[in-house]
Amino acid sequence: MSATAGTQQAVFVSGSLMRHVAVMTGTGAIGLMAVFAVDLLSLLYVSWLGRPAATAGVGFATIVLYLMISINIGLMIAVAALTSRALGAGDRAGARRLAGSTLTLMAVAGLGLSVVALPCLPWLLHLLGAQGESYAVALSFLWIVLPSNALMAIAMGLSSVLRAVGDARRAMFVTLGGGVVTAALDPLLIFWLGLGPDGAAWAMVVSRVVMVATGLHGAIKVHGIVARPNLASLRGDTGRTFAIAGPAILTNLSNPIANAVFASIFARFGDGAVAALAIMDRLVPVAFGVLFALTGAVGPILAQNWGADRFDRMRRGLTASAIFAIGCVVISWVLLTLLRGPIAAAFGATGLTAELVMFFCLIAGPMWIFVGLLFVANAAFNNLGMPFLSTLFSWGRATLGTMPLAWLGAQYGGAKGALVGSALGAVAFGILALVFAYRGIARLEREARPASLATPPDAAIVPAQAAADRARAGGTP
Repeated sequence: MSATAGTQQAVFVSGSLMRHVAVMTGTGAIGLMAVFAVDLLSLLYVSWLGRPAATAGVGFATIVLYLMISINIGLMIAVAALTSRALGAGDRAGARRLAGSTLTLMAVAGLGLSVVALPCLPWLLHLLGAQGESYAVALSFLWIVLPSNALMAIAMGLSSVLRAVGDARRAMFVTLGGGVVTAALDPLLIFWLGLGPDGAAWAMVVSRVVMVATGLHGAIKVHGIVARPNLASLRGDTGRTFAIAGPAILTNLSNPIANAVFASIFARFGDGAVAALAIMDRLVPVAFGVLFALTGAVGPILAQNWGADRFDRMRRGLTASAIFAIGCVVISWVLLTLLRGPIAAAFGATGLTAELVMFFCLIAGPMWIFVGLLFVANAAFNNLGMPFLSTLFSWGRATLGTMPLAWLGAQYGGAKGALVGSALGAVAFGILALVFAYRGIARLEREARPASLATPPDAAIVPAQAAADRARAGGTP
């Protein structure tokens, strides 16, 4: 897709929806999975140090970083939703203003999170169950990485802006560039300079600098889609941004908080179980990273078609996304099942650690089919003015669907029982969320129909301009 095309029109309101889903998801997955694969490689390098407590420490640090990233993702969703909707309505000037305002808000929020989180690390790590060397490794790792959270927020926002204009290739380069840098620096810093786990942390910081530089080039120099922010724009756009980002942040916080509770359950089975959990946490994004990319692809596609009043394409886009998610999970599940032994061996896992990693590979597929449906539905909710439903279903799955079942599983089946319990809760919430996503699109269509019938005949030929006028007036585009 050319840069020119991406900047001049709403590219998702025509053409094959499955192709749009596949291209946007595929390019996004390449970049995301490069980062996830490098994170997995970093943990692999740390495991080669022969210190299980160090591996567990990086696992604890990952849980905290996931909390920060989840908040960034909530803001990123607002960037994509608002920018895409304005482009779909034909309001390019509004899209540029919104991109500039939302990116600024992301940077401020990312910096604020670091300032708040750093003093709380000792309490938070002890709450997760980190002790001794695992605590020391996690604390050092986070003091290096957390100050760069604002950079990560900006990079994620820029990647989202590039997806909003339909430039999936340059959006991919943002994350892919960071992954390449980390892959190159990890062995150098961890082994050659002897920094150990801290080396992996410093590599992560440098990669974030590269990601920001790559995103700025694509969004500003190539597309010119980011306007210089000013106080008036920030005041006007902050409310709209957090109307979407607030519920989205609450939605995304459900997973890291559920993971934190799950880690505390696992910690009672010792460092071997926590080390297994750290490996699982790095395996999931690599094995199912396509789903994370899919959520970023679904949003702009649905939002542009909503801006253009193409409700038929919104429904078909949702269906295409769900089918794509199921297919990707099945392929990943087969590979995990076949490679479960080599995966455990690659990390030097023995005893309980190896047993849990291989068991996870066997049961992960069915769980992630329904988690994938929930991801698709949440992307629809967040981009179509229904963020409360995203929050409701995500927290429902994280609380009622995960915590009690994981606790009961641990009581009766040990660490394996906890894994099975956490998997069962995804089934009902994934199915129900998708049903409500279709119902939400139907409701939006019913609400739009009276306005369409009241439109004068000569105005019917310019629906995009009418939508743009409504957006500038503060109404729903």
